[in-house]
Amino acid sequence: MIELVNVSYEIDNKKILDNINIKFDSNFTVITGPNGSGKSTLAKIIMGIIKPTSGKILFNGEDIASWSIDKRAKEGISFSFQQPVKFKGLTVHDLINIASGQELEACDACEVLSQVGLCAKEYINREIDNSLSGGELKRIEIASVSVRNSKVTIFDEPEAGIDLWSFNNLIKIFRNLRDKNNSKTIIISHQERIINIADKIILLDSGKVKEIKSKDELGNVMELTPCCRVGGNLNE
Repeated sequence: MIELVNVSYEIDNKKILDNINIKFDSNFTVITGPNGSGKSTLAKIIMGIIKPTSGKILFNGEDIASWSIDKRAKEGISFSFQQPVKFKGLTVHDLINIASGQELEACDACEVLSQVGLCAKEYINREIDNSLSGGELKRIEIASVSVRNSKVTIFDEPEAGIDLWSFNNLIKIFRNLRDKNNSKTIIISHQERIINIADKIILLDSGKVKEIKSKDELGNVMELTPCCRVGGNLNE
């Protein structure tokens, strides 16, 4: 379990996160709130990309605030970036093999790609470089994260750059992750359909925790966060 204890973060004398206390004890947690509320900063602090100014990050009871990104990854914490990273010279098949920790047969890798709406025949041997669009890179990254045997998986706005058809597949992936009893999923999102399948919803505003709601109390959260309304364009 991940727990944040009195976590604050500031830069240039501006407080981005202010005394955050959260227990991520549910299988599927969504962090939402207005733009600039500190959501992505919070996710990066959990992964170790950003170091907190103060406070503790507990992972199964141990303070990991000083741990490197590599150590956190080795111990089972995964992160999916809002803007996926490119790997010139590495094929999609290579990435999925690395993520899964084993040599997957082509048919198994194809199944993983099909879950995010990609035709494996067209993508499995392609390099992860500038020839791929932002949406394609995003789906490939989500596919690679989904095959890891992670204890904690963090997604930073996974819907960014995803078309409506692929978004429907994305919801299926998240439902599967939610139903894994041995792992925790934390998602930064504005999208109502993602929030609707959460066990716990955390509302940030101005760097502070404004609300923590269970799934049964979801309606109240939706009233408080107009940013969560989903229109026809998933990129809005």
